[in-house]
Amino acid sequence: MLRTPVHGTRLDILEWLKDPAAHFAPQRRVDPVEHGVHAGLVAAKLGVPRRVARTHLGLLTGLGLLRARRIRRRTYYRRDEVRIAEVARMFEKGW
Repeated sequence: MLRTPVHGTRLDILEWLKDPAAHFAPQRRVDPVEHGVHAGLVAAKLGVPRRVARTHLGLLTGLGLLRARRIRRRTYYRRDEVRIAEVARMFEKGW
């Protein structure tokens, strides 16, 4: 069920990205809170290949729950708090 937005792995990723400094190793060139975390770190934390992590991150980005930003040769992902709040309100209203 890779295409379902509510998947345990994706919920874990969203939770980890609330406080990336606490859940991921420090990065050399970017601040994880400001710029986000790259797919390699997410893959390592999940224990899956990088392409699997990119699939999860891509789905979350497509839903608008994550923002992607390209810096040099890597794409960094961080939460879009405004969009997450909108989605939460939709579910609270009985969407």
